[in-house]
Amino acid sequence: MFSYRHAFHAGNHADVLKHLTLIATLAHLTAKPTALTVIDTHAGAGLYRLDGDFTSTGDEARDGVLKLFAALRPGPRDSAQKTPSAPVKSPDIAPKDIAPALQQYLDLIAGFNTGGGLRIYPGSPFVAHQLLRPEARDKLKLFELHPTDGKTLTANIAQLEAGRQISVARADGFEALKALLPPPNRRALVLIDPSYEVKTDYAKVSACIQDALKRFATGTYAIWYPVIPRPEAHELPRRLKTLATQAGKPWLHATLSIGQDPTHGPDDRPGLTASGMFLINPPHTLKEALRLALPQLQAVLGRGRGQDHSLLSGG
Repeated sequence: MFSYRHAFHAGNHADVLKHLTLIATLAHLTAKPTALTVIDTHAGAGLYRLDGDFTSTGDEARDGVLKLFAALRPGPRDSAQKTPSAPVKSPDIAPKDIAPALQQYLDLIAGFNTGGGLRIYPGSPFVAHQLLRPEARDKLKLFELHPTDGKTLTANIAQLEAGRQISVARADGFEALKALLPPPNRRALVLIDPSYEVKTDYAKVSACIQDALKRFATGTYAIWYPVIPRPEAHELPRRLKTLATQAGKPWLHATLSIGQDPTHGPDDRPGLTASGMFLINPPHTLKEALRLALPQLQAVLGRGRGQDHSLLSGG
């Protein structure tokens, strides 16, 4: 039950898509003066070492954030800095032409790393914390059920000395969310990104969103999911679209596929090559932000057959 550890995957292409979308969403929501509650149902450990044992096992950051920085934000490297697993393409994107949402992402990640190189990758809790406003009394509610990651998350958050702005609980985020909706300030962003290691997670996500929309129909809900050859994975965005439509709410669906690794043989396991973000009640600015950013992500991270991106919306 507790075998999944996000540290193996930190900074991969799925994290890039998820956190770029999260940043662009929060940038809009925090432009309004009213307090905002951010709820992360599967928070993980919060911070990850890109040169740590877990991350080194999968080296997934090499085809994600490391490749992105090498192409769009080149600079001095320290001796411990890893290099991307494949030659970095020159996407012919001048610094002034980088999509604003992508630039925000690069700047935020760079802020966690000083002295050259990328050693630290922030998970969703620390990404969100960077954009919350103490003066507006924004709140961050974090849930993590994995015993080791939950303990690490608590220790990492304690370093922020954020007081009551952030709460951490070892609990099932699907169930814990119910007691938080609607929030007192009537403004909330809910991020749901379980591991989907157990296929029942797909049904839990749908049930969670169905219940959440009944409790708090005006909240913004952001769901990450892997694009894999499993019926449940293909059905999930269709089910979420149906729930949004039935509730009369707008939705946005973005996907990014980096394609197959051309260095892999026919018998090699491909690993995760694509993922998606589905948002209900997205900011009206998000579609344009992703329209500009997704082609640039694909231009840098795409590596072979099957690379693609898509952006759909409705409601």
